[in-house]
Amino acid sequence: MKRISLLLATLFFFYSNLFSQKDTLPSFIKDSLDTYVERALAEWKIPGAAVCVVKNGKVAYMKGYGVKELGSPDKVDENTLFMIGSNSKAFTATAVAMLDANKKLSLDDKVQKWLPAFKLYDPWVAKEANLRDLLCHRLGFETFQGDFMYFDSDLTAAEVMDKFAKVKPLYGFRSKWGYTNAAFGVAGEVIQKASGKTWADFITDSIFRPLGMNNSVALSANIKAATNRASAHTVDMGQLKKIPYGNIDNIAPAGSISSSVNDMSKWVMALLNNGKLDGKQVIPAAAIGQTRTPHSIMGNGGHMFNKAHFNLYGLGWFLEEYAGRKIVAHTGGVNGFVTSVCLVPEEKLGIIVLTNTDANNFFEALRNEIEDAYLGLPYRNYSKVFLTYHQADEAEKEKEYKAIRDSIALKPKTALPLTAYAGQYNHAIYGNMTITVENETLVMRFQHHKGRYGTMEALGGNRFFCTYNDPLYGKKKLEFTVSGNKVKSLTVRVADFVEFTTYDFMKIK
Repeated sequence: MKRISLLLATLFFFYSNLFSQKDTLPSFIKDSLDTYVERALAEWKIPGAAVCVVKNGKVAYMKGYGVKELGSPDKVDENTLFMIGSNSKAFTATAVAMLDANKKLSLDDKVQKWLPAFKLYDPWVAKEANLRDLLCHRLGFETFQGDFMYFDSDLTAAEVMDKFAKVKPLYGFRSKWGYTNAAFGVAGEVIQKASGKTWADFITDSIFRPLGMNNSVALSANIKAATNRASAHTVDMGQLKKIPYGNIDNIAPAGSISSSVNDMSKWVMALLNNGKLDGKQVIPAAAIGQTRTPHSIMGNGGHMFNKAHFNLYGLGWFLEEYAGRKIVAHTGGVNGFVTSVCLVPEEKLGIIVLTNTDANNFFEALRNEIEDAYLGLPYRNYSKVFLTYHQADEAEKEKEYKAIRDSIALKPKTALPLTAYAGQYNHAIYGNMTITVENETLVMRFQHHKGRYGTMEALGGNRFFCTYNDPLYGKKKLEFTVSGNKVKSLTVRVADFVEFTTYDFMKIK
């Protein structure tokens, strides 16, 4: 009888606890999340997504939605790997901070202490730059400056560092925040010097394995071998397309990790518990504190509905104030994927959203919706708001594109014969580019981006409309500089997703 009573009491406690946990979920998550996500996947043309909410040291919600690949019935689940892009930066910054906490290095060390050959355009800046400067984007570069050279190219990590050293920053040292992917590549080299392990091995051995993130992989090359992985997709002219995985291991510490919501939940739970998971101290609390200390000022905060007062950057994390709470968050975007990780430490709340297209704002909308639900703020339907803006923007682009196509159809006359534009070009840092005449158009090919090319159609004079065969690089108007009926150079642009700054290729033959 006592055993039966004990069993009944145990069952009562178990189910009471189960229901009480369920009851603590905000109504948006309990009643509306499935419908919200499934509707958004259709509206945004997203094949698949995965969502996780961590609250009070436990997984409060975790689920996969949609499919891993366009046209496939294979469903996304909690263990499906997505490339997390720049959410890798928090791992890199935490790794350096762990080495600092363990007295293997100091975050205030000059970079050249660990990498004597480290160079930048200004030798004085290279001499003065410390490890914090690498991790908080304050070297003076414009956001994404140089990324076209490095991103998805055939350059080795050493070649990236060599070219990075030659890029002239647009701003003064420590004068302005500018998102600098190559700087995280440098930080990865420091990790190897200080620990004796490659960046990938250190991340795997010191973070992934101790946290039980057993499916996560550090290098982009490794996702191809995973059995449970999402494919990469984009939306081009309204059409959803599968695209190749990004090849970004030459700047791996900036964005090459692939993970799942199940694995990422362990990372988030540890971060929200001063580095502990299941009673084990995996990450020193001091290291977490360093990454959340403001280093760079980005500006005043702003929000379309609620109060937000400032935007800062720590080490590998954006730091914001929102509705009276400190927010520690980051996003990640890489070929075919955009992702979000958000921590609200005071609420012991973590939100993870992974998607397998690079052409949606839903990943941020859902993070905001869940965040507001837990903070007791009104439901805003951010997905609809963002989609309205997105559709208006796409409609404007379509209008502009139609006008351009109409102009091209009139076969406007070029200032010079097409053969005059053809030839070999060189950019002092990037390297070579060739232009050939093919089917009455110009085709531009780059030395370090094998298989990628731009088709240029005449717009009249020395202006051309370039369509890159990889949608990631976009569609841009380009113009040649001509002097005395002789072509001098071409100013090359790519999509803002890759880089904002331009490249002047000089004609050499």
